[in-house]
Amino acid sequence: MPGPRAKGKSGRPKPRTASGASASIPQGAYTIPDGFFTDIDNAGTWRLIVDVLCDYLALPDLETRSGLKKVHAHFPEISKKLDTVYAAAQKKGDKRLMGGIVGVWAKMCADAILRDKLFQEGLLSKVMPLVEYDETRHMALNALSVVTHHGGLVARREIARKNPQLVRLMQTHQDDAKVLELATVTMAHATSAVLGNEDPPDSGLVKEIQVRSVLKTAVDNVRKPIASHYMIDHAFGLLTSATRHCPQDCKATPGMLTLLVSCLRSENLITRCSALGGLIRYTANDSEPDRQNFDPHKLIAAVQRRFPDHLADLLADYGFERCDTTLTLKSTAEYQRAMMRCAQDHDLCALGRTLASLIQRTEFSIAEGMFQADGPGGRRETIDIGLPFTMGSPADLDMADVLDLKFYIIRSRIPDAIAHGQRAIERNPDLAYAYYAISMGADHEQGLRAVKKGLKCKNITPFVRHYLLWRAVEHAGDLGVSTLQEARGEGADHAEGIAFLMSAWEDAKTFTAEAPPDNRHMQTILNWYIILTIAIKGPELSEDLKELAPARRKLDISEQFMRTIGFAIKKTQMRLARELILDLYPKAVKEWGTFIKRFDELDARSDKQQPLSSTQADDDLAAWLDKMKLEDGSEEHMHPHSCSHPKISMNNVALYRCSWCGNPSAVLRKCGGCGKTRYCDGPCQKKHWPEHKVECKKA
Repeated sequence: MPGPRAKGKSGRPKPRTASGASASIPQGAYTIPDGFFTDIDNAGTWRLIVDVLCDYLALPDLETRSGLKKVHAHFPEISKKLDTVYAAAQKKGDKRLMGGIVGVWAKMCADAILRDKLFQEGLLSKVMPLVEYDETRHMALNALSVVTHHGGLVARREIARKNPQLVRLMQTHQDDAKVLELATVTMAHATSAVLGNEDPPDSGLVKEIQVRSVLKTAVDNVRKPIASHYMIDHAFGLLTSATRHCPQDCKATPGMLTLLVSCLRSENLITRCSALGGLIRYTANDSEPDRQNFDPHKLIAAVQRRFPDHLADLLADYGFERCDTTLTLKSTAEYQRAMMRCAQDHDLCALGRTLASLIQRTEFSIAEGMFQADGPGGRRETIDIGLPFTMGSPADLDMADVLDLKFYIIRSRIPDAIAHGQRAIERNPDLAYAYYAISMGADHEQGLRAVKKGLKCKNITPFVRHYLLWRAVEHAGDLGVSTLQEARGEGADHAEGIAFLMSAWEDAKTFTAEAPPDNRHMQTILNWYIILTIAIKGPELSEDLKELAPARRKLDISEQFMRTIGFAIKKTQMRLARELILDLYPKAVKEWGTFIKRFDELDARSDKQQPLSSTQADDDLAAWLDKMKLEDGSEEHMHPHSCSHPKISMNNVALYRCSWCGNPSAVLRKCGGCGKTRYCDGPCQKKHWPEHKVECKKA
């Protein structure tokens, strides 16, 4: 057995040059030297076996970036060496040596480009047989865990195809804690590559990876006393990744949904948000959009029938003149009168001012179909009656922008509305209705910045303020849940995620306190408020959720208003998520309460949790808002898998990540313009260019 040797900076023994192998990378066939198998047999641990292999094979240091660069430069020769030794070990039946070679390959897989090359050469077919042998099982599973941890969709999806074999392995070795942990971690990483995206996965691949069997195995294993926190954490991630595209499999897995609901009582906020995200995604396929077609006749009929006494009392307490029902009826009548006046006096400017005022008063003052006229042949055609004045007062220009924005909104031309809103605030940053239009986009970051700026406008109508509060809750709520799901530790992402959640929660409370009881968005806000309260308060809430009783009563009243007015109660995603959580909460506490306490005891992060502070959250949100200016288009936008000059530490080797796909490698190519971003290849750079070009030109 080789004696102790001096260590380099990485802590790995320096390669010997006197015997066994040359320090340079030899060309041609590799001959296994004398004493090689003896030294391998004498190595006591897998770490030593891998070190001996690297020594004999004269491999570069696999724990440094410079070493991995040398592997890239001499990959064909190094690959041939490793294949030669693996084949010899296989022929000799030397499982330890085969496992050692797999360990070397696993270390090389820290580099994404090397990993892809190794997979192309059949790495998986060399690793999987070793999970069946007692002496190499842990090493092989550890290699799979390392490979999937380093990422790469292709590699992960190929490993996901081995789920059936891994499930059988866990069933056979159900008392081996290490097997359960490593196999669960591997399946979690691999399966999330198939199911963890927004786009529907390939149905054939989903069937092949046997999702239902995987979910059942994960749920069964977390119940076991030998389950480690690391294993439970990954099993939990596996379960939440499956909810979006495999809801039927989730529903058919006993205990899975109640487990996710029970995690809402965890001491750890990240755990609670991950569970909440999974439950919200679970309801996506059964949900419907919250789009309402306004029919003034139904509203008039409802008023003529009179509201039930208890609803009428609520309207009276708030003030009839300020309620949405009254404002909508009055605005509709004023709209009709304004159109009739215009037909007589042909004063389009006066009509435009009136319409712009009505638009900012209530959501349905002008509804679908009101920008239409009889065209040739008697068909109704849409016309644009926006008033892009070239002359007039600044107030007239604001009114013209409001009309154009409303036209785009009615026609569902949201990108046009956002673009026009951006131009409007360049001219007048105090035009609240422009922020209203911008907030309608699907980009939560842009939308949240818009509503926060809009709420600061001086001349803002109650309707626009309430709408901006509604959008603020939805944008910040979604950002908070998604950010905390991806947060690692208590860094900047963790602080931002908390800030988003607290912002959404506070805005929800403000909305429910200020908005009229017949506001049609009251239901949505109360759904968010209930869910956010459960996520933020966690175990502080009682097991019967009695603290939420007032909000639940208010939600019931809101639904009564909508039915009376003639609005359908939509099965929105947040409504379905709220119903699911409240329905399963008592059962979840009973079934999984003890488990959650044990999980929190295992979770070192729980001890570090601090009470959520509204003041600190406000400061963190302000810092986030300062990162990007809405008006000048200088967004510091990042691809979800990228960062401009990032490093990642894996297997004790610091590697840069591709600024587009996020893959780590020692040989990424720098951008020739700024020299900051790095890419795997030309295609990655080309895909990132539309986002990077502004920053690159500045550099």
